[in-house]
Amino acid sequence: MMPRDTEAVRDVHLAEGTSRRVWGFARPYRTTIAIFLSAILVAALLALVPPLVVRSILDTAIPDGDRRLIVILASVAVAAALIDAGLQILQRWCSASIGEGLIADLRIALYAKVQRLPIAFFTRTPTGSITSRLNNDVVGAQSALTSTLGSVVSNVVVLVTTLVTMLALEWRLTALSLVVLPMFIVPARRVGRRLQDISRRQMQHNATMNTQMTERFNVAGALLVKLFGDERRELGAFTTQANAVRDAGVSSAMLGRVFFVALGLVGAVGTAAIYGIGAWLVVDGDITAGTLVALAALVTRVYQPLTGLTNARVDLMTSMVSFERVFEVLDAPEPITDRPGAIDLVGCRGAISLDDVVFRYPAADSTAVRSMEQQAVPGADPDRDVLAGVSLDVSPGETVAVVGASGAGKSTLVSLIPRLYDVTDGAVRVDGHDVRDLTLISLRSAIGVVAQDPHLFHVSIAENLRFALPEATAIDLERVCRAARIHDTIAALPDGYDTVVGERGYRLSGGEKQRLAIARLLLKNPAIMILDEATSHLDMENESLVQAALEEALAGRTAIVIAHRLSTVRSADRIVVLHDGRIAETGTHDELVVANGLYASQLRAGELLDVDAV
Repeated sequence: MMPRDTEAVRDVHLAEGTSRRVWGFARPYRTTIAIFLSAILVAALLALVPPLVVRSILDTAIPDGDRRLIVILASVAVAAALIDAGLQILQRWCSASIGEGLIADLRIALYAKVQRLPIAFFTRTPTGSITSRLNNDVVGAQSALTSTLGSVVSNVVVLVTTLVTMLALEWRLTALSLVVLPMFIVPARRVGRRLQDISRRQMQHNATMNTQMTERFNVAGALLVKLFGDERRELGAFTTQANAVRDAGVSSAMLGRVFFVALGLVGAVGTAAIYGIGAWLVVDGDITAGTLVALAALVTRVYQPLTGLTNARVDLMTSMVSFERVFEVLDAPEPITDRPGAIDLVGCRGAISLDDVVFRYPAADSTAVRSMEQQAVPGADPDRDVLAGVSLDVSPGETVAVVGASGAGKSTLVSLIPRLYDVTDGAVRVDGHDVRDLTLISLRSAIGVVAQDPHLFHVSIAENLRFALPEATAIDLERVCRAARIHDTIAALPDGYDTVVGERGYRLSGGEKQRLAIARLLLKNPAIMILDEATSHLDMENESLVQAALEEALAGRTAIVIAHRLSTVRSADRIVVLHDGRIAETGTHDELVVANGLYASQLRAGELLDVDAV
């Protein structure tokens, strides 16, 4: 986010309804909040005891030589201090319970929301921007309901009770102390808006910096930088963002400090005036020395809360910025959701039907999340039909190979079946049901996918496999790994199935990752299998082994296979050739070769591997 000009800074406002939504998150803690505020109220009242004790000692106990009264007053002061200590501990427990609970609630809500967002969101949004909301912003947001709320209540109570007590002691000096109030209040609004704007910019620079770290500090990013990048250039880019965060932090700190130092000076002038004019009144006999000392102690309790209230306004505004950034994610639209009345897909047979399907990639999901998103993925033009009138029927148990040039729409076509995207027009049906009428969890549980670059988590091999079936036994894992021809490789590792694969599985070769992903698919045991270049990383020996395993696994199941290897294509029951988002031709390998159409030309051009086998 670029710095705003002066006029823009003046126009910074919180989104309507932010405060109401904040209270929605705070409602589960209303009992703890009530205890918290009650402890603050009692502590504020107890803070009045020491000045009044000092006044009584100076004006009554000492002049009268009343030792008993001195002991009583000292005991009262000690008791007040002990009770205040207990209240401080109670306040801290309440504050921690509310704050940490709110952080957990916000993070859980964000995590749940992000999981429901469509794939389009992730193709446009940097990972660092998302993690920044989950980490930095939720911590900033919770301070609005702990330190800021406590500070506001405490300062208001202290200010009111102190002023009432001072008025009861001496109204003229109290009125004098209030003359400087406008000097506290007037600058607060301007400074608050400036600090809010600086806070926004600092958060945005933090998100950008987090994005760079997230992308460069995984294995793929680090390898790319070392092989193609310039480490000095990378360091320069990071330094720019780090310096921007630093500059924003320095600006925020200095602006706040200068403001509050100025307020402190105003308070010092007010206190000096109390001492000076109060001393004249003591000399004239209008007030007692004890009253002057008490007033001098109390007047600092007037200016201190005023400074705190001004600070609270600034803190509240910056905390609300954090809440707004959290709400931006929570407000992101969820176009892929269960319709009202959606039914479960039970006993899936695997029949798939595409009925005149048209698909265009969606435009930006919402202005609410535009600050998080980068520009769309190249090729995902919302004005271009990626699929244009595609109709296809796949029978249960049939294996269909989809071929075509890059950008023809192959991966998009298979993405519509598990509803990673919804069709722009037409319909996709499974077992005769429009997929939009089925619950997502039942639809996706019936479909298994092996992508061209399968993702493995930074956990053990067994945990990666059990992601498909958490209750799978060791026998189940060995069975599917033998079928995928990967068991012997795993067994040879020092830790076997407990071996941690590393981030994105980089401790394994490409072929080993691919076979492990196939084993995970076999463990899920879905009715429909989608293989997106699932054998692309295998050498010829491993490919033949996996092909044999897949033939056994695919028996009786529906399979859609995106492939460029001729051996994979030839074994399919039917081949579908896509061209510019349309089905150009269909048939078996032999039928399409005889037809001498687009498929045959791709063979001659070498676009399908192993062309010499034709």
